[in-house]
Amino acid sequence: MRQWNGFFDALIYLKDASKFPLQLILRNILIANQPSGAMVSDTLNAVEQQRIVGLIKYGVIIVAALPLLILYPFLQRYFVQGVFIGSVKG
Repeated sequence: MRQWNGFFDALIYLKDASKFPLQLILRNILIANQPSGAMVSDTLNAVEQQRIVGLIKYGVIIVAALPLLILYPFLQRYFVQGVFIGSVKG
């Protein structure tokens, strides 16, 4: 769970894009879709670009959270056991 959103180690050590973890791929999608000053020539285009960037960002959030939301009900007992083991005094 601690490493699910961790992309920094992969960013440093991996050079081959086919081996990137999901979080690094999603980060690259977000960076690629950020509007730049050269791309925006008028206000209407800027507003439309911001709307598209927002939709992409929300889609990326859903893609990143969906595996945990699907797997957690099946693996919940292991999380609970881990919490209880760590909290019991010996």
